[in-house]
Amino acid sequence: MELDATDRALLVLLSNDARVSHRSLARSLGIAQGTVTNRIRRMEEQGVIQGYSVTLDPVQLGWSLTIMAGLRIEKGRMIDVQQKISADPRVFAVYDVTGDWDSIVLARVQDRADLDNLTKTVFTLDGVSRSYTHVVLNTVKEQAFPSLQKTE
Repeated sequence: MELDATDRALLVLLSNDARVSHRSLARSLGIAQGTVTNRIRRMEEQGVIQGYSVTLDPVQLGWSLTIMAGLRIEKGRMIDVQQKISADPRVFAVYDVTGDWDSIVLARVQDRADLDNLTKTVFTLDGVSRSYTHVVLNTVKEQAFPSLQKTE
């Protein structure tokens, strides 16, 4: 699906506040409310908009450490191992990657003891031949999706 400037402007506004009313969106963009409704519905139906969510502060919810781990996974075990890792509630992203590692895992843990448990249970599953773990010291930037503004 090709997005035009109006679609992109709608997505920028929705990404800033998914609860904003269609009336307010129409007013901000100088278009009819029906146009806003139709465009949003079309983008939902075509899968551009896949849902609406709330952004939470993990630290305030008790998840004080963010973890990045690179894993080497034995040949033929990738899907099985990644599915098991994905099932852990502390894990929020699992990626197949190129380079020295087969998979990168992002997780949040409550404290050092929880990190110890994660590394000894999840990152050492049968099929994981090697792992490295990094603890994030400071988050400089984190967002779910890159800016919707086109670069020239």
